[in-house]
Amino acid sequence: MGLTIGVDIGGTKIAAGVVDEEGTILEISKVPTPSTAEGVIDAIAEAVRTVSTGHEIEAVGIGAAGYVDDKRATVLFAPNINWRSEALKDKVEQRVHLPVVVENDANAAAWGEYRFGAGQGHDDVVCITLGTGLGGGIIIGGKLHRGRFGVAAEFGHVRVVPDGLLCGCGSQGCWEQYASGRALVRYARQRAAATPDSAEILLGLGDGTPAGIEGRHISQAARQGCPVAVDSFRELARWAGAGLADLASLFDPSAFIVGGGVSDEGDLVLEPIRKSFRRWLVGGQWRPHAQVLAAQLGGRAGLVGAADLARQG
Repeated sequence: MGLTIGVDIGGTKIAAGVVDEEGTILEISKVPTPSTAEGVIDAIAEAVRTVSTGHEIEAVGIGAAGYVDDKRATVLFAPNINWRSEALKDKVEQRVHLPVVVENDANAAAWGEYRFGAGQGHDDVVCITLGTGLGGGIIIGGKLHRGRFGVAAEFGHVRVVPDGLLCGCGSQGCWEQYASGRALVRYARQRAAATPDSAEILLGLGDGTPAGIEGRHISQAARQGCPVAVDSFRELARWAGAGLADLASLFDPSAFIVGGGVSDEGDLVLEPIRKSFRRWLVGGQWRPHAQVLAAQLGGRAGLVGAADLARQG
C-alpha cells in the first residue's frame, strides 16, 4: 500500500497528514477543533479532503483520545469530546469515501515511535506519554497489543496510591496524578509556597505567586538551576521511574520510550527517571535492564502512527 493519511485530533486543532511508507509526512493540513461532537467529524473530513488533493490515498487512520473498540471503528468513550459509542469509522468513511481505521491516540503514537522513531530495532516496547495526563502503548513481538476489548495500556489510571489523590476519572491514586504535566505543576506550586526563597527564579517567571506557576515556567527555571524547579522534575521522575519498574515486571520489554511534552526536557527528566527505574526494578541486580529512551518523533508520532496503522489494515 502506498500513501495513507493520519489524523491527530487535538484540543485546539485537528491535523491531517499524507504519510509515505517510510513515515515521512509529505503534506499536512490543520483545521480548528470545533466545539461539538458532530462538528469534529465534519472537521476531520474537511482536513482529509484538503490534504488528499493531488495524492493517491489508500486509507485513513485516526488517532482519538479515549476508548476505541476492538474493531477499531467505534469510540466507546472520549474524555474531551462528547463521543459515547460514536461510530467514527462509518461516519468519516461516508464523508471521505476511503477506508478508515480508528485507534487510540496513545497507541498510535506508540506505534509511530516503534516503526519510525526510538523503537526501531526493538520488538518488545512499552511507551508512556508524559503530557497533561499519562498515556501509553504496548508493542509485543512487533504487534500492537490492544487487549481483548481494545482498551489496554491505560497506564495513567493504574492506582499507585490506595486512597490517594482524586483523579479526573473518578478514582483515587492514579499514576497520572503523580507523573504528568499536571503533577509537575502541583509539585512546583507546593514547593514554592513552602520555600519561596528557593523558588525566586521560578516565581519571577510567573506573576510572583505559587498559583501563577505554569509548566513552561518550571522548564525555564530548571534550566536556570532553580532548586524548586529541579526538585519538582525529580519528584515527577521518581514516580515515573517506579511505575516503569512495575511495567517491566508485567511486560519485560527491551525498551521503554518516554514521550509527551514533559519528556521534551531531555536528560533533566530522563536521567532521574532512569535512576528511579533502576532503584525500584525488582531483582534488578540479577536481570537485564530495559533501555529508557527519549521519544524521537515529538508531536508527529500520533499522526504518523495512525497513518501507518491504516496502511497495515
